[in-house]
Amino acid sequence: MVGTTSFASQGLPCTKVYTQCKATRGKQTPAAKGPSCKVHATKAVCSFDETKENLFKAARTAGLGLALTAALFIPTAQFAEAFEAQPVYGEMARLTAGDPVKNAYALLRNALPINNKQIRQVQLALESISEDLRVPGVRFSGVSKSVETSLSVVSRQGDKILKDVAPSKKDEAKLLLADLKQGLEEFKIVVDNKDKQQVPILQQKLLTTVGLIEEAMMDGFPFEIPQEYASMPLLKGRATLELKVRYIDNPKVKSDTMTIVLDGLNAPVTAGNFMDLVQRKFYDKLEVDRSDGFVVQMGNPKGKEIGFVDPKTNKLRTIPLEVKVPGDKLPVYGETLEDIGRYNDVPALPFNAYGTLAMARSEFETNSASSQIFFLLKESELTPSGSNLLDGRYSVFGYVTINPDALGEMKVGDIIESIRVVDGLENLVNPTYDQRSAPPEQEPTQQEAIASIALEEVTL
Repeated sequence: MVGTTSFASQGLPCTKVYTQCKATRGKQTPAAKGPSCKVHATKAVCSFDETKENLFKAARTAGLGLALTAALFIPTAQFAEAFEAQPVYGEMARLTAGDPVKNAYALLRNALPINNKQIRQVQLALESISEDLRVPGVRFSGVSKSVETSLSVVSRQGDKILKDVAPSKKDEAKLLLADLKQGLEEFKIVVDNKDKQQVPILQQKLLTTVGLIEEAMMDGFPFEIPQEYASMPLLKGRATLELKVRYIDNPKVKSDTMTIVLDGLNAPVTAGNFMDLVQRKFYDKLEVDRSDGFVVQMGNPKGKEIGFVDPKTNKLRTIPLEVKVPGDKLPVYGETLEDIGRYNDVPALPFNAYGTLAMARSEFETNSASSQIFFLLKESELTPSGSNLLDGRYSVFGYVTINPDALGEMKVGDIIESIRVVDGLENLVNPTYDQRSAPPEQEPTQQEAIASIALEEVTL
């Protein structure tokens, strides 16, 4: 198979939606004028030259699920098949109304596989303060109600919160709960003084404490990895990574850094594969392959290969599609949620946030992901948060938590200087990299130190 795990490959039939093919390396080809779009390079990527309105029309005609996914990462010559009429199972079911959570930290809190009603009540109350912050001058009545609710739960039902904490973490959780109570009492004073500058700072500080209490409820890894994947690199927990990018032609900024949290609790195989490649320095000095306002994609190695070739086997290493739904004992492997008829299910890690991190793959081969990754850019008209058509079709395994705006500056050809593990390396099992030469965990940057005291984004 020729091509990348991106838009297109050699000899794609062209339609009204696809009007131009460009080689990612080698010479570029002119806009397509005939019935097919021949690409004179071993790696190619097709880009849109039509309006989103026309794409939506094509999606509705062909069936929203398959057609929109076809618009993303099809590397085979089966493009025409994607636009054959398909049942529109999910058009109304997936395009649901509501106010979805968009903040990466909140999404990670929600994804923790815990079931403690009291701590979740405190979390939701504190998160709701963000709505009050959007009101000019701050809606202090709403802030006051949320603080009072949280303080009441912590004061009266603290024992119920501690009941679900792992035995080995009880002492730590007691201290955290005491800190949370004291912080809420201080928050009441801030509200009484109507100090609108301190509201978002205290809100995020307390949400960080809530998150730590929730994490203390995790007692070991939540499920057993299926035997067929158990020997692969696995991330049995979470990890924090730092990505540094060098911009090639940007007059505003020469380089930038962003922080990523990988969630191995819900995507252990996918996150483990990526982290193993990071420790191999696989991504260092690779170029950004795609940046179109819809996604930023990278991880396409130099040469003819389209992913990571294990030097021990000389074979392309691939991983299965992996999607965890809250309440399920295990992730769904090797099939999309649509494939198994679960059109209304929302994954534990949805495509809601700017900087959602997922694996690129061949559209018609669910177990074909290897090294190519993409970051979703927020509020695309094609994938509105909470009602998009990507959930359940691609493996999400993390979010950009600090400085996601760096993604908006990335262009094709920019250089990924490095990706390094900051925290959580001990959660990686079955590594394949040479641990003697691998980079150690980095000390947190000043940016991360600020984040550790909860200066996260206010918008939820």
